[in-house]
Amino acid sequence: MIEAAPLHDEIARGPEGGVAFWLRTADRVRIRFGLWPKAGAKGTVFLLPGRTEYVEKYGPAAAAFARRGYAMLAVDWRGQGLADRPAHDPMQGDVVEFGDYQRDFDAVLAAATELDLPRPWVILGHSMGGAIGLRRVMEEHPFAACAFSAPMWAIGLPRLIQPIGPFVARMLRTSPLATHYPPGFSRKSYVPSAPFADNKLTTDAEMWAFMLTHLQAVPALALAGPSYRWVCEGILECAALDALPSPDLPCYCALGGNERIVATHWVHERMKRWPKGRLEIFEGAEHELMMESPARQARFFDACTALFDRAGSS
Repeated sequence: MIEAAPLHDEIARGPEGGVAFWLRTADRVRIRFGLWPKAGAKGTVFLLPGRTEYVEKYGPAAAAFARRGYAMLAVDWRGQGLADRPAHDPMQGDVVEFGDYQRDFDAVLAAATELDLPRPWVILGHSMGGAIGLRRVMEEHPFAACAFSAPMWAIGLPRLIQPIGPFVARMLRTSPLATHYPPGFSRKSYVPSAPFADNKLTTDAEMWAFMLTHLQAVPALALAGPSYRWVCEGILECAALDALPSPDLPCYCALGGNERIVATHWVHERMKRWPKGRLEIFEGAEHELMMESPARQARFFDACTALFDRAGSS
């Protein structure tokens, strides 16, 4: 069932007409998705956010796609944004298994079908959303094309541990440490606690302030570090995806030249074996290309739109 949900328009900077909905997944988790319709839209972009993110953060992306002729939706995955959170620690990024995010995706697809959103449908997955989106297009799906921004196609581990990462993950995922924070993470949310100088997300001071304003205005949107279980589930999901062939689908993927959050080697390797794929590097950019300088944002959105336009006309 689709029910009205809050959308904080005053901080989102999205185009007019934005709405949000509560959805119930098959396992009864409440998630939220935001929709920015577009009259006469050429299609709908399914923007799949990364870990810690939330619908309002992508208001400017919705505005960029609206100017280019597309409607857009974004999702609060379980455990973040205004979706249901883990009872043991609402600030912790936790998931029981990575397949749970596909249950969220199923609910969004059902709602998009019920709302009869304009087709073709296309994916834009960022960071963790890149792993969720890749899994979806490797199976039965309704999408005409996919784009990725700094996709999480591997969890960065120390070189000596990398070969045994999945083995260690299988042991830790159900251990007493499962819901503890790994070293280097805590109950502090990154943006409010990190200085702008040398941050890992963006080189653009205005976009950094945009993100900080969100969490000051609506603290309930903030999320802190991941659990051991989330890290373990991510390792296992990425290893499973790596073993599969690339889908027969047009793909555009982009990385910042100064990417320091996702493991870039596996992004390069995946794109080398994606026959209909193209990888572009944005020199000097950090992790969040959609939160980068206006020129980099425009370049990224233009490239995505060019791919989506071609897919829509084929």
